[in-house]
Amino acid sequence: MNTPEIRRSEEDSSRAQSMLFRGKGRSGLQYGDWQQLFPEIIGRSTTMLKSLETVAKIAHSESAVLISGESGTGKELIASAIHRLSSRSARPFVAINCSAIPENLLESELFGHEKGAFTGADRRRMGRFDAASGGTLFLDEIGDMPLALQAKLLRVLQEKKFTPLGGNETRDADVRIVAATNLDLERAVKGGTFRLDLFYRLNVLPVILPSLRERAEDIPELLEHFLDLANRMHGYDAPSTLGPESMHALCSFGWPGNVRQLQNMIERLVVLKGGGEITREDLPAEFTHAAPACVIPTVVANAAVPLAVRPAEAPKTVIPSNFGELPREGLDMLRYIEDLENSLILQALERTGQNKNQAAKLLGLNRTTLVERIKKRGLAPLNEPAREL
Repeated sequence: MNTPEIRRSEEDSSRAQSMLFRGKGRSGLQYGDWQQLFPEIIGRSTTMLKSLETVAKIAHSESAVLISGESGTGKELIASAIHRLSSRSARPFVAINCSAIPENLLESELFGHEKGAFTGADRRRMGRFDAASGGTLFLDEIGDMPLALQAKLLRVLQEKKFTPLGGNETRDADVRIVAATNLDLERAVKGGTFRLDLFYRLNVLPVILPSLRERAEDIPELLEHFLDLANRMHGYDAPSTLGPESMHALCSFGWPGNVRQLQNMIERLVVLKGGGEITREDLPAEFTHAAPACVIPTVVANAAVPLAVRPAEAPKTVIPSNFGELPREGLDMLRYIEDLENSLILQALERTGQNKNQAAKLLGLNRTTLVERIKKRGLAPLNEPAREL
């Protein structure tokens, strides 16, 4: 059915292609084109623009897409942009996190089930393939999908048909698959935890998202953007601002949790400060005691902002290079240790999608110990629901 919405989505997809390949045979995104095509993306670094150019080129295709990148780099945002620029944009965009749903329920979530299919199935339920019919199905954290279910997904992708759990009726799978992972799937294939044939089926159109360390020049703009969002959300009498030293410290940080960690940290600082200038003393210890970085000026919102430049071979660690050294001016040791613990807990939660069981394993803690510290210190990220297996 060629509805006005579908015609408009096809026009948007065609416009994206013409913007990429217009004028004297030159290809590539220009800054104005990037703003027009991806208004939801903050940052204009070369590495990010390269990824966005790939996204704009493949959005119109019907082939499967595999988005790779560290946790917190914005894979779902990119998947949504691919759907928005595709000819399917008038139909649903449905997302499912393959690591957040227990193995015995994931098959039902994907394909649906009939009444009586298993204990507790007291009614018929439509799955995500049904919900995304005609549109895009986003399979987040595909690397965590159990092997048995990988085989069933592969068959659906090959035959374009599926059968609900406990049913006999075969249905058409009219969806475009966009998958994402923070794992090295080729290594997972060698380790026997991911099927090679499914990897090839998903990796038709690969998109690799850079970590925040690889697009450090975008950090000042991201800080200003999330600071503005947090100020408008919480509405304090005096809006929070970042002082030069705190801006420098935040720009110098490695951000292992990437953009998601940065956003959570800014909201945390705004809430705890309650308005006014956020100084270096307001930052957690891993920021205030970080080794100095090389600084160059860059322009954000018509103002010079210091920007940290890190060598490409810098170690990816959350512990400062001068860890264990006592600063000349001294420090509050108890606060330093507590702030370091808090940072590690928040990073573990972000890396595991707020799953306390997995976070506790990363930290070598009992789950009950972790939960007690989260509650006692108020560490649960604001507006972020917990996800448990």
